[in-house]
Amino acid sequence: MRLLSSLLVILFLAQGLMAQSPHGELLQLDCGACHTAAGWDIPFETWAPAKQNKDNPLNPSAVQKLDIKFTHDSTLFPLTGRHALVDCRSCHESLVFSEASNECYSCHLDMHQQTVGMDCARCHTTNNWLVDDINAIHNSNGFPLLGNHALANCTDCHNSDTRLRFDPIGNECIDCHQSDFQATTNPNHNQAGFPTNCIECHDPNQDGWGTTAVDHSFFPLEKGHDIMDCASCHTGGNFTNTPTDCFACHQPDFESTQNPNHQAAGFSTSCTDCHTTDPDWMPATYADHDLQHFPIYSGAHQGEWANCNECHQNPSDYSEFTCVACHTNPETDNEHNGVIGYSYSDPACLACHPTGNVDDIFDHNTTNFPLTGAHETTQCIECHANGYVGTPTDCAACHTIVILIQTTNPESQQPWVFLQTVPLHNRCLAARGIPNSR
Repeated sequence: MRLLSSLLVILFLAQGLMAQSPHGELLQLDCGACHTAAGWDIPFETWAPAKQNKDNPLNPSAVQKLDIKFTHDSTLFPLTGRHALVDCRSCHESLVFSEASNECYSCHLDMHQQTVGMDCARCHTTNNWLVDDINAIHNSNGFPLLGNHALANCTDCHNSDTRLRFDPIGNECIDCHQSDFQATTNPNHNQAGFPTNCIECHDPNQDGWGTTAVDHSFFPLEKGHDIMDCASCHTGGNFTNTPTDCFACHQPDFESTQNPNHQAAGFSTSCTDCHTTDPDWMPATYADHDLQHFPIYSGAHQGEWANCNECHQNPSDYSEFTCVACHTNPETDNEHNGVIGYSYSDPACLACHPTGNVDDIFDHNTTNFPLTGAHETTQCIECHANGYVGTPTDCAACHTIVILIQTTNPESQQPWVFLQTVPLHNRCLAARGIPNSR
């Protein structure tokens, strides 16, 4: 009976103690969940998180269940990093645990003075106050740390009295580099009217402001244009009105060129008609030559020449050309034995072989003046003495006779003599097989 009475007393006292818990009404735990009979102090190892069971050889990853009923990991604020070593009262100033906030600033003074927000976990971990990944932070803010920016100290850009304030400074280059822009003299950015959007010319991935970082993609600096001296093209320090056509910069080259003489030959001032940006103007290719004049990049003459002056030997007039410089005699004459109208001359070569191929021979019968009758045996030069272009087709142009007409001057009664040219009309018609209609 006495034993039963003692138990009732103990239970009554325990219930009274529960009702008098200093931890507030929200903590519904038995005291034994944290405390022991040895005293109210809580051994540190009680708060250690669950750990792997190294003593189980069959399943070393199995979790060893500690003989406790409460851990901080079961709350909204697991104890990680330095928090696992902090005295409870550092955060729980009162024994009412629910009064403690899980916000960083509730315990930690904001050294950044609200310039980076109130979420410390954006930059810091619970291990220490060091920042592990500055790049990730800047990426999230829309300003990746590229090139020299990756090597800069934070205070180079975020300059403040405390060195811990990081006031927003803007993500545009000019927000930090206004002084660089104003001080630059080679070239003078202000006088040249350069835009303040630095990335239009400079690459943030590069290590400096030099020409290797200039984005000149609107006019590629490659091959012959791979130059380091901006002033060679941007003369007078003005970078806003520099023309992009070749002749604007290369007029002296055009005018001084002698092989061939571009001016005398009447070449176009559009350099890209023949040249690329390769150094020393070579190789040069005049592709329109095949279409407008004579095939030299295709057909029988492809690869048979190296320089223009091999065919155009008059440097002052590139409308002149020579075939017989390469097609010499007696070989050429021998190859044309029995060819009626053959003439060993440059115009005749082109007239009969307009594409330069042996088998591609001009056929007069495909023109509006077929060769019939006596014309079949006439030498070409007799009609084409002035060339093969624009030769008239009317008979009188070739077939005329001069007759002498004698008369008397009505005033002086002295004899007059006239010379009159008369076309041999009937003979021309007969030669062409056309009946005389007169």
